[in-house]
Amino acid sequence: MSDDTVAVLGSNERLLWIAAVGLYGVGDAVTTVLGLSSGGVAEAGPIAKPLVEAHGRIALVGIKLVVFPAFYVVWRALETPGRVAVPFALALVGGVVTVWNGLVIAGVV
Repeated sequence: MSDDTVAVLGSNERLLWIAAVGLYGVGDAVTTVLGLSSGGVAEAGPIAKPLVEAHGRIALVGIKLVVFPAFYVVWRALETPGRVAVPFALALVGGVVTVWNGLVIAGVV
């Protein structure tokens, strides 16, 4: 990321964390549960798949309860402006996965 991008994102860090929770935390989990509930859709994530197969959809909650605190600790430990990449990456991945899940559920993919 360029210095300008880091500065703009850094000035909106709170919004990035809200987006990360909304997209990765809620959006991904809700669309995954909807997909699994609809039948014919399976979890594909290399970590989530075996956990969901072994423990059911509740495993998704457990994954989120581990991932968010871990990334938050990393974010807090970083003392550079580039730490904004942590919530940005979560929000970006969450947005992509939520849209992908929606397309899979809609039968477009």
